[in-house]
Amino acid sequence: MTLSTWSSPERPLSHHEQIVRTLGMEILSGALPVGVNLPPEPDLLVRFQISRTVLREVMKTLAAKGLVVSKTRVGTKVQDPTHWNFFDADLLSWRVSLGLDDAMRRHLYEMRSAVEPRAAALAAKRRTPEQLADMRRAVARMAEPGHNRRSFAEADLAFHVAVSAASGNPMMRSLAAVIEAALLASFSLSSPVDETVLQQEVVDSHAAIADAIEAGDGAAAAHAMLAVIDSGFGRLDLPDPDAA
Repeated sequence: MTLSTWSSPERPLSHHEQIVRTLGMEILSGALPVGVNLPPEPDLLVRFQISRTVLREVMKTLAAKGLVVSKTRVGTKVQDPTHWNFFDADLLSWRVSLGLDDAMRRHLYEMRSAVEPRAAALAAKRRTPEQLADMRRAVARMAEPGHNRRSFAEADLAFHVAVSAASGNPMMRSLAAVIEAALLASFSLSSPVDETVLQQEVVDSHAAIADAIEAGDGAAAAHAMLAVIDSGFGRLDLPDPDAA
């Protein structure tokens, strides 16, 4: 498992994908504001040097991500963020590339806190020996010396993906893109590899999740998972928006 947001894509983007990414990031950044129409079709055809067929496919892709809506005689309009599909791996990747503000980091934390502890509890009941072995391998990778931020994050992500897969719930497994973005948000500011003692603490806390899952203790697995998420969020040192 690799962190696509930490590096360039493993394969070159097609022309269609490049255009989708360009327009998508312009929407997310506000260069194409909410409520406005995208430039007229002739302008987009000239800008990107594409056919009408390709442009229609681009608009379908953006619409599927919730970014735009097309209406006859109205045009293609940028949707309100409430319609944006933040479970879409591309959309999250673009958002991370643009930089995550405090609110977005907090939203990621809240989502993980609501779902991942439950996934760990289910994994304690449903995991297979192979899935547990995947978790142990990920922990062992995290414990290796000489990590940089990217390599440690890849091992960390592999662990969380293994837990979500072991939950037996495919919807939880689909949250990998959210987990990836959250890990990047954390490590871009404060990575455990910056301090040897902290790295070992993070490794041990992940091992505790695997121990509880192996023991079939769902409550302990959920508690250990929440502790890991809380610790990562705490390293961001963000202001509390709910504080008086």
